[in-house]
Amino acid sequence: MPAAPSTVRTAVVTGGASGIGRAVAERLAAQGHRVAVLDLNPAGDGASFTADVTDRTQVDAALDEVRRQFGPVEILVHAAGLSGFTAFKDISFDEWQRVIDVNLHGTFHILQAVLPDMVAAGWGRIVNISSSSTHSGVPFMSHYVAAKSAVNGLTKSLALEYGPAGITVNAVPPGFIDTPMLRAAETHGQLGDVAKTVEQTPVRRMGRPEDIAAACAFLVSEEAGYITGQILGVNGGRNT
Repeated sequence: MPAAPSTVRTAVVTGGASGIGRAVAERLAAQGHRVAVLDLNPAGDGASFTADVTDRTQVDAALDEVRRQFGPVEILVHAAGLSGFTAFKDISFDEWQRVIDVNLHGTFHILQAVLPDMVAAGWGRIVNISSSSTHSGVPFMSHYVAAKSAVNGLTKSLALEYGPAGITVNAVPPGFIDTPMLRAAETHGQLGDVAKTVEQTPVRRMGRPEDIAAACAFLVSEEAGYITGQILGVNGGRNT
């Protein structure tokens, strides 16, 4: 059982109904934090709230309910995202826009919506889940890589802007993590040779959502208060 935090905080995890987001939510809840999950398809319990991160009205409404039930937001792990696999020449602008909307504009909405709580408290922790694809690029994912690269840049800028307010902003770009999103891509033949990818990973295994959750749990802790503006790759040694 993870050690309890010295102070119990209100944490929001977007995309927390499955995969990495779910592992993060479970880890923070196990540590004693009050955890609210925002997702398009939430679990349906009292700690889950329906919100499309591309819709600011939905985001604001969900966060108002979180505040009513749990108090001001002090921790945010933003894991909501949408992948895409299309040759660049075949990407329609609608597809391009949708991937950018979810992965970049969704980040804008949720971060801008929670920051006032953190500024008022003089304390806050934000972790954006980006992607290891931003290190080297990935063919057929130009829209996704572009959006996640922008998230890394936004992370660095906000770390500088909000550091004086007691708020840290970091990003975790996951490597090859065994999630429903990854398995769906594998089923559609979009990942190439999975076994070969594992063989090329220095630690010789796929990552688990819990690996990302562990990194996030540290970055949102009291002890990580001197760490901000960092892009912490959790990738088993690939893309370093």
